[in-house]
Amino acid sequence: MGSIYESALEKFGKAADLMKLDPGIRKILEHPKRQLIVEFPVEMDDGSTEVFTGYRVQHNIALGPAKGGVRYHPNVSLDEVKSLAFWMTFKCAVMGLPYGGAKGGVKIDPKKYSKKEIERVSRRYFSEISIIVGPDKDIPAPDVNTTPDIMAWFMDTYSMNVGYSSMGVVTGKPVGLGGSQGRTEATGRGVSAVAALGAKAKGMDISKATVAIEGFGNVGQYAALLLSTEKGAKIVALSDSRGAIYNSNGFDIKELMQYKVEHGTIADYPKAESKMSNEDLKKLDVDILVPAALENSITPELAKDVKAKIIVEGANGPLAEGADEVLNEKGILIIPDILANAGGVTVSYFEWVQDLQSFFWKHEQVNEALEEMMANAFNEVWKAKEEYSTDMRTAAYIVATNRVAFATQKRGIYP
Repeated sequence: MGSIYESALEKFGKAADLMKLDPGIRKILEHPKRQLIVEFPVEMDDGSTEVFTGYRVQHNIALGPAKGGVRYHPNVSLDEVKSLAFWMTFKCAVMGLPYGGAKGGVKIDPKKYSKKEIERVSRRYFSEISIIVGPDKDIPAPDVNTTPDIMAWFMDTYSMNVGYSSMGVVTGKPVGLGGSQGRTEATGRGVSAVAALGAKAKGMDISKATVAIEGFGNVGQYAALLLSTEKGAKIVALSDSRGAIYNSNGFDIKELMQYKVEHGTIADYPKAESKMSNEDLKKLDVDILVPAALENSITPELAKDVKAKIIVEGANGPLAEGADEVLNEKGILIIPDILANAGGVTVSYFEWVQDLQSFFWKHEQVNEALEEMMANAFNEVWKAKEEYSTDMRTAAYIVATNRVAFATQKRGIYP
């Protein structure tokens, strides 16, 4: 096992120990059900041939078909995909979704290839993994560097192979091709919802709260937009890979999103009072900190200087090993990734349901259903936190593990 997977198992192990999980169930959950590695050739625009490596890992399917994104990145590895599939099992379970966890990826830097080359890579990759995917088996979705267009190619490729249009084989598709209203901002909306719930639990008025957000991609942008426009919070600091910006009066997020479209970065935004490093942003004296960028962005050393009262994990695994302990000792409320950023998979579930029924919901219905499910999940985790006198991350794993364990025990081991 690689280091990312070992780290994931350690967090799960803490919950398993506390809840005295059955040793047999524990063994099952410590291992992925299925790991597929594919090596496939693709013809380039110049007529040459390149061979790419792709992965699809299904961690557990006790609660239903596997669910999880596909990422395109030069550093994609089996260890990373396996870990993300593991987290997806618990993310789906904590939300009460009828899914197991999966993840996929292709080792590629998409910036180096033309649109037609990416299409050929996408179609060939999906053909290769089609032996284990399907609307009742495993439903992929977008992740790092994959888009609604890529999901449309996946859906079309699968449909061509089975001989009929299969809308429900992937989620995150364009609206008008079986995609759901509200999917684009879903993860950010979930972050915004649990941030408000966390503030309430801490006796804080969200409309008077100050917020710093690391990362201004899809999740960071919509979390910032919805926290400011719907919850009334003041977004005083934001960052991207080029650096962070600060304004004590808060930013106009719609204007900032437009600036990012035009300039490709927010680092030089003229209305910022000052610039700072991403590291300094995380040390700001704010009410809520949302790490929505990279894994392991808050180290134990950095955690000593974190002054926020609440951390909402917009990214997967933003706290490096050992950081949890430092922050918990300081009394900081950490709303963990498997709960905080589960809005995306929840609206993916809504999309799948709509596809299977060929009956599509209005935007307001999607948002209302998402907010309700985020609140239910938060309350369940909070209840477990109080019952076991533990932190939110361990409580989230307890809630999720109980659901997977129940399904596993009731189903039994075949044959």
